[in-house]
Amino acid sequence: MTGSPEYRPRLVIMVKEPRAGRVKTRLGRDIGMVPAAWWFRHQVAHTIRALGDARWETVLAVTPDGARLPRAALARMGQGRGDLGVRMARIFRTLPPGPAVIVGADIPGSRRAHVARAFAALGGHEAVFGPATDGGYWLVGMKRVRALPGGLFEGVRWSSRHALADSIATLGGMRVALVDRLSDVDRAGDL
Repeated sequence: MTGSPEYRPRLVIMVKEPRAGRVKTRLGRDIGMVPAAWWFRHQVAHTIRALGDARWETVLAVTPDGARLPRAALARMGQGRGDLGVRMARIFRTLPPGPAVIVGADIPGSRRAHVARAFAALGGHEAVFGPATDGGYWLVGMKRVRALPGGLFEGVRWSSRHALADSIATLGGMRVALVDRLSDVDRAGDL
């Protein structure tokens, strides 16, 4: 996973500013908006600690673009506007060449070993997904050795059991690997 700096693997953690009523709103409807934002703030710090590693550069993709988040020492990029698919496609197209993996910050079970397996899977595949137990996914990665499909992540039914299958369908025949299945936190029952 090492190599010249321009092809260094990059882990991107997508993070929303942890403000009550703007983050984890489905969880907030169950436990309250302030506790949901508090949980997310602590989960972001946990994710950064759990996934940071010298084998890859870790970058925070933040929304809104100027959001204040913990751990200012990490590189940051704005997610920009659009639905989740538009923002993820923008991240993949904006990063320097080389393998890139995007994860959400709301996956308590994610660890370095999961990310390392995803990067390893990109050795023989052009894309990798970490399925979530709800039919979506908690991780998506691309080798990025050729141009990405123009319709990448368009028409995906987000927050549904179809999100993973819909996303794979936008890849234009890329070789896809699946790695560890983990759970994200959307509702109180997920905690």
